[in-house]
Amino acid sequence: MPPYAPAAGPEPRSRSAPAAPQQRTRYVSERPDRVDDGPSAGPPDGRPPRHRTPDRDRLTWLICAGVGLGVLGTTALYANPGAMFRSTRSASAEVRPTHHAVAPPAAQPRPSVRRLPGIGARFGSAIPANARQALVVVGQGPGSWMSTATLWSRDDHGDWHPSETWTAHNALRGWTPSHRMDDLRSPIGVFSLTAAGGLAPNPGTRLPYDHSPAFRAVGAGFEGEPLTGSFDYVVAIDYNRVPGSSPLDPRTPLGRGRGAGLWVHVDHQGPTHGCVALSREHMVELLRKLDPAAHPVIVMGDKAALRQ
Repeated sequence: MPPYAPAAGPEPRSRSAPAAPQQRTRYVSERPDRVDDGPSAGPPDGRPPRHRTPDRDRLTWLICAGVGLGVLGTTALYANPGAMFRSTRSASAEVRPTHHAVAPPAAQPRPSVRRLPGIGARFGSAIPANARQALVVVGQGPGSWMSTATLWSRDDHGDWHPSETWTAHNALRGWTPSHRMDDLRSPIGVFSLTAAGGLAPNPGTRLPYDHSPAFRAVGAGFEGEPLTGSFDYVVAIDYNRVPGSSPLDPRTPLGRGRGAGLWVHVDHQGPTHGCVALSREHMVELLRKLDPAAHPVIVMGDKAALRQ
């Protein structure tokens, strides 16, 4: 035999003799609760082989399925964040919040009235049917020179709508139903307003406006206050005068003894001889609002008298 002769191979098997069954060795896995059957030949490192069992396969499948569902859920959450928080209850059973943001209430318009507040039947019936504007001047008392004024407008349905109320002043000794020259009282009644004028230019009134230097006021009032600027803007009160003429018109249909020259003019912060006074700002506002087409009137007197 040559020195390096190859090892003899296995003996050829006879066709008539059946092959002997391969011997299988029983191995114990690393885990004492697992026993696996393996081939007769062990792993190269001499350790028993680790085999997957049905329980391990199910565990692996469950882990993979859980990870997959987690990925899908995360993707869906990013695609529609609100879906995670939607209620599964029906719309009719949806729980609604008990607190709601409430917007602040809008300013409500002052209500309209069929009859002017505080004006009784006697003076209410004296307002002409075609009058759509009424400056209502209400004195605090028969002997007071403190009063308030409100311009009202009447709509096509006969309802009166007020504007804001302004502070006003009247005559030093209050009010009288029968005015006389130099009695230092303002007359009670309903009078038309048909003309305006003043030392200052027309501020935008639609009434006939007499712009004249003759409206210059000088001297001091009963409280020692200067009268300068008092006649910058005036509206003539049609008491004992010719309606529609300039406030400077000297004519007196009732005679001089009944007094004349009564106006609504700029307030000089004191009582008047018989006129009604408003602040400069409110005089301008009044002049701009008065409309001869609305046949404006003034209703004036103390509170108790006007209720008649």
